[in-house]
Amino acid sequence: MPKYIIERNIPGVEKLSKRDTKAAALNSNRTIAELGPDIQWHHSYISENRSHCVYLASNEEILRRHAEKIGTPIISITKVESVWDPTTAEA
Repeated sequence: MPKYIIERNIPGVEKLSKRDTKAAALNSNRTIAELGPDIQWHHSYISENRSHCVYLASNEEILRRHAEKIGTPIISITKVESVWDPTTAEA
């Protein structure tokens, strides 16, 4: 499945309590389970008022459906074309 990076604007996200963070992740996981095998949440990077989430998904539409169901609108969706890391120099 293609990999995507999703950007969201979530005011105060970096200040959420551990309990609220757990609840948000649980909500996302439940919604993904409802949507089926065409979407997988890999992880998220949290910064001031923003989240950048990495997903595997069959298409952008399922990402938008997930965002609508969990109530966190998407600012942008970027399809990852390749991944570079330190081992790229060794190839």
